[in-house]
Amino acid sequence: MRKFYIACLLTISIGGLFLSSVQAETEEVKLSDEQIDEIKTLKQEVMEKEKQIIEKYVEYGVFPEEKGQKIIQHMEKKYEKLQENNFIPKWDHKHHLKHDNEN
Repeated sequence: MRKFYIACLLTISIGGLFLSSVQAETEEVKLSDEQIDEIKTLKQEVMEKEKQIIEKYVEYGVFPEEKGQKIIQHMEKKYEKLQENNFIPKWDHKHHLKHDNEN
């Protein structure tokens, strides 16, 4: 019986830690202009490198030209969305619910 109580206590403790970390991620966060500029610069550098990689894949025949352009367009849309959110990622979307409603 003692093991059961210890297991329950551990479960409650771990659950509380999980809930507190989720709560911290959903709080409204504001970045300063300096922080936004720094992240923007880094994201632009990463996007440029990723585009170069995709272009090399197209050049080497890994992807057809159309697929390479589609990947680049998708990356650009993600960047625009991130820019609209002041470079704060939004990871609270419930994608599995979207797919459940389609069936």
